[in-house]
This record gives sequence, C-alpha cells and structure tokens, in this order.
Amino acid sequence: MNGEQLQSRCDGEASASAASGTGDVDPLPVPRLLRISNVTCDSFNIGWDMEGGGREGITHYFIDLNKKENKSCNKFKHKDVPTKLVAKAVPLPMTVRGHWFLSPRTEYTVSAQTAAKRLDGDYAVSRWSEIVEFCTADYSTLQLNQLLQKAEAIAGRMLPFTVFYRNHQKDYFYQASTSYRSRDAQCRRMLPAVKDHSGSHGSPISGTLEGVFFSCNTEFNTGKPPQDSPYGPYRFQIGADLLFDQNTNVYFGDFYCMYTSYHYVVLVLAPEGSSGNAFCKGRLPALHPSDNHFLRRVEGADGSLSFLHAQDVLLEVVYTDPVNLSSGAVEPIGGQQLTSQSTVNAKKDPSCKVCNISVGR
Repeated sequence: MNGEQLQSRCDGEASASAASGTGDVDPLPVPRLLRISNVTCDSFNIGWDMEGGGREGITHYFIDLNKKENKSCNKFKHKDVPTKLVAKAVPLPMTVRGHWFLSPRTEYTVSAQTAAKRLDGDYAVSRWSEIVEFCTADYSTLQLNQLLQKAEAIAGRMLPFTVFYRNHQKDYFYQASTSYRSRDAQCRRMLPAVKDHSGSHGSPISGTLEGVFFSCNTEFNTGKPPQDSPYGPYRFQIGADLLFDQNTNVYFGDFYCMYTSYHYVVLVLAPEGSSGNAFCKGRLPALHPSDNHFLRRVEGADGSLSFLHAQDVLLEVVYTDPVNLSSGAVEPIGGQQLTSQSTVNAKKDPSCKVCNISVGR
C-alpha cells in the first residue's frame, strides 16, 4: 500500500475508545465517500475524502471489514483474526492485502475511521464512516497456475482410455419432455449447462462457464469406466476422438478435494471458434493437448489418435458444445449409484495442504 503493508491486530483499547469517540486531541476528520478499487481475489485499494481540521493529528486508520452475509459476526477462516485492521496513516489510497482474512469471490462490507495514538497508548478516534460493499475477484491466471502446479505434482502416471462418459437418470436420456434444461429432447442433444459452484471458491468457471460434464477415468484392473456412479444408473458413452479431436483445445479449470483422499481436476474441452473457447482464452491456463499431466491426445504416424488420462486424480471434463446422443450409446451400468460421492455444489476442504494455495479456498 504505497510502500507499507497493512497490518492486522486486536486492540481492545482502540475498540473502547472508538465506542466513546473521545480523546485528548482536536476532533478528527471522519472519512467520507469511501472508494474501493483495484479489487483482486485477496486484496483491494481503499481511499476516502476527509473534511474538517485535525488531519495533522492522524497517526492511524482503523478499517472494519466483515463478510456481508453476517455483519455482526466474524466468520473468517481463522477465528483469531479480528475484523478491525489497524494501519499507520499513509497517503491514500492504500492496499489492504491478506490471504488469511480475504477469500475470493466473496462479498464484504467495509467502513473506516481516523485515529490518533496518545502517549498512554490509547487512541482518540473519529466517528465511523458510512459502510460500503464490494466483492473480491476470481482467481487470476497467476493463482490458477499455482493451483495447476499443485495438481501436476500428484497427477501420477498416464493410463489409456477410449471413451468419455456421462451418467444420469434414465429419463434424462429417454424422456420425450423438456423438463431437463440440459437436454434438447426434440433434437436428442445434451446441451451445455452452467457449471455449479463445486470446487475452489475462486475458480472463474464456477457459476459462469456453460458445458456438458463428462468423465474419462478408468478402473486400473480393467481399463474400462467404473461400474459405480454417483450421478445415475444409465451411462452415455462417446468415442474420445469425437470430443477431443485436433480442433479441440484443453484448459485447466480447478483442483480440489472434499474432505477425502480423492482429488479432482476440472478440465475444459473447447472446440476452436466456439463461445466456450472464447471464454477460456485469457481466463484459464491452456494445456498442450499432447503434453500435459492430465489428459493427452497422441497422434500416431498414420494419423490415428490415442488418449491417456492421469491415474491419481479424478478428472471432471467440461465440453463446451452440445453433444448429440446419436453420436454415442446409452446403456445401464451394473454397479451402484453412490450418491455420497457426488460433487454437485461440493465444498472444497480449505485445510487441505495438497490442493490449496496461499489465497484460500
């Protein structure tokens, strides 16, 4: 923040003084017209106007920061972190930065007051400013690349596969109505739907990217898709070459776990020229189709294609274009429907050291 990082600490004396609004110096100016700018996933700039005298006596600023959903209760990741931030008075605007109390894509309220530290260590303070609201940003490509590096470290060796598959209830594939928004019953197509909010809170694809979800992991002993599924007893299978051909780009979207030993990697398959590809460019790290740690397309000397997936992570693949049911086959699976393993709107474990980066969830 203009050469000095904002520090955070509890200060009971400051709180008591703030309540009384008294001190042994001239009345301090109240911050007015708070302005929030340069918002990232774990920082923001704050500035304000000040009217009246007493500016020469200002030694500190107090910033009160709270999550919007509960303004009266501090629900930060670490309970010992106060909402009140104390900063030395520096030229405005200044930067508030800290991954341990700011989460990405989260709404906050903030207000400020000016303070003068007295010889006895107590503070004289102004009245609080008005309260303003803002929302932190998604992960930038910098944070996503940090997450990517963590995922690469545990991906493991590559195993061959031949099909992408999608599990669902029977009526999703066979019904004649249009009750499923992700199905075009008349044209027998699976349509892109908005991705839910499972995974990392700061992933830019959550709640924004539209696509059709597929899996491609295989069982180690059979080389085939598993018989169990958390999403339904019927499975659509399509040849890997139909979704991941030479015209399809692959992007890294997320890496997370759900309080288990299993880790998930979300990849996006986006055909060149599609709206999905336009969304991913500049937002997500692009992976080389034939040289990455998760999903590879290998072209043989004769032009044939073969495909590999990472062994030690579960891949969730988002294909950004509609998929015709006629291009694959639907069959019942013989295993169980393990609903407890569903990742729909699943919350990421914020304490996992394997899949978290310095900016939080």
